[in-house]
Amino acid sequence: MLLRSTLAGLALAIAATQASAETIRVAIGTQDTTINCAAGGLLIRELGLLDKYLPKDGKYKDAKYVVEWKNFTSGAPLTNEMVAGKLDFGAMAEFPAAFNGVAHEEAGKRSLLINVLSGSIKGSGNGIVVPAASPVQSLADLKGKTISVPFASTAHGVLLRAIQAQGWDPEKDVRIIAQAPEIAGSALRSNRIDAHADFVPFADLFPNRGFARKIFDGSQTQAPTFHGGLVNAEYAEKYPEVVVAYLRAGIEANQLLASDPEKYSLLIEKVTGIEAEVNYLFHGPLGLQTRDLTWKPEYRKAVAGALETLKTLKRTNRDLDLNTFIDDRYVRQAFAASGVDYDKALADYAPVALKANDAVTGKPITDFKRVAQIWVRGEDKVRSYASPEAALQALAALEEEGKDIRAIYAHAADSGLKLLANQAWFVRNGKGELSAFLLKEQAQSYAQANGGEALDFVGVNQKLLASR
Repeated sequence: MLLRSTLAGLALAIAATQASAETIRVAIGTQDTTINCAAGGLLIRELGLLDKYLPKDGKYKDAKYVVEWKNFTSGAPLTNEMVAGKLDFGAMAEFPAAFNGVAHEEAGKRSLLINVLSGSIKGSGNGIVVPAASPVQSLADLKGKTISVPFASTAHGVLLRAIQAQGWDPEKDVRIIAQAPEIAGSALRSNRIDAHADFVPFADLFPNRGFARKIFDGSQTQAPTFHGGLVNAEYAEKYPEVVVAYLRAGIEANQLLASDPEKYSLLIEKVTGIEAEVNYLFHGPLGLQTRDLTWKPEYRKAVAGALETLKTLKRTNRDLDLNTFIDDRYVRQAFAASGVDYDKALADYAPVALKANDAVTGKPITDFKRVAQIWVRGEDKVRSYASPEAALQALAALEEEGKDIRAIYAHAADSGLKLLANQAWFVRNGKGELSAFLLKEQAQSYAQANGGEALDFVGVNQKLLASR
């Protein structure tokens, strides 16, 4: 009897030891080249942030973590691996996220959309580009043309909304074909397509590389867009502290991006090949998208809109209970554990602020409507200027000095959109002041209403040189 009791006690002790020494997989699917997912993947991985927050006490005492990372170029294959049980976490935009939720339910499982990573309540980030030498200047010029897009992506939704706003039939007035970004780049170079619609960062990356021009920005649809993080629901119920740890790592990654966007834009370039100047366009101050981890009502609305569009595209006929699919419990706990006020962040819609002195006068910049910037290659910080004319005058001097320029940034006078200035249009008034615009027609309309001359980047620089 004593022997049996001893053996039973030993068995319980062994079982308890095995439980406390459990091996916990943390398998995370990332989209490294979709750069606004950086705070949910790339930076956490490259900076080793996750290990700082993984729980190591209580029921996790002696637990062994096996962290696995897998990179994807889009959300669909990431979703396939989540549904197959090969991944626990994933990051993607609202369209593939909505489909992720549907796909899990169709497989008798559930996923949860747990946080926002980066987004725009107006829709900035997605866009439409044309070959650099194309005569097309706006979406209105694309009637009857061939437009490619990654199917069932956020960019697909933006394209459909833009076409509907023109009063066109998407099945008759344009030819829409499926094309991934890596294929579209080649097609644009060789003029095999008339236009391409895409998500972050390709609508700005392709123009930056010189073979495309942006003719439409997603903000023109005024439809919210974002990328966010998902987790397998069963995993979250079993390991809620691990989910909070992942989100805390994302909070730190987000804070690092905001505090030193140049440094981390360069890191993203090193890992992905996406040029730092394009990363800075999104992650830098007053950027195309807002560094935001909170569940703003507009982002909840974006998921609902994505689901309806997926139904229109006949990609699903299933409803999704967004009140349970979107789950803010874990991110609220992560904010509290990190000492950050979630409700205050939830109410804050401001982009990353620009705190800089004018590179010419040394005076603090206080009016951000006309601010412009220059990133000189090899310099740790982007130079800021109080006006686009001051920046372009400085650019001429820098080029005379033989400086290599990464990028020039300006802000659209009508929308406030951050622009790559060498892709922008400008209106020069009688005082020599410049106003920047995304599109030629916007610049011409402004010039007609307010006086002045609409010029492209080359033309405005020639005018400035002639007046020196």
